[in-house]
Amino acid sequence: MTTQVPARAFTGRHILLIMVTFFGVVISVNVTMTWFASSTWSGLVVENTYVASQQFNSKAAAMKAMAASGIAGTLSFSADAIHYDIRKKDGSPAAVDEVALNFKRPVGEHEDFQLPAEKIGEGKFVARHILPEGDWIVEITSRHGGTMVMHEARRIDTAEFGK
Repeated sequence: MTTQVPARAFTGRHILLIMVTFFGVVISVNVTMTWFASSTWSGLVVENTYVASQQFNSKAAAMKAMAASGIAGTLSFSADAIHYDIRKKDGSPAAVDEVALNFKRPVGEHEDFQLPAEKIGEGKFVARHILPEGDWIVEITSRHGGTMVMHEARRIDTAEFGK
């Protein structure tokens, strides 16, 4: 005498469990990938990637030369002004005649703006402007007699400055 174990039937409950598990995995992977993509992308976009790639080596060499000069700038903010101090390696003010500040949003161009900074002392510049809240990429160009002394870009968040 052999005993047969009754076969378990494949029910609607089984298909529901399979479907919920499958779509749960798919949705979890999509949410994870979306989070990584949005948290690591710098947002920098160039109009022509080929031209940008051709200019990369010359721009990198110029940036290395500027870094080797020891000149460094400090960017700070107050309620209605943007301050920029530029100094030599020894701490003395750098010889700079003009400073231009170019503010860009990481994504989109509708809020981008440029400001000339007013010289208020040797190596000290200020631009009167109320900076809207959020993330910005600030490109700072310093010149002396028409020659570029320093060119730098920084990514800032106004929350860092107590706004």
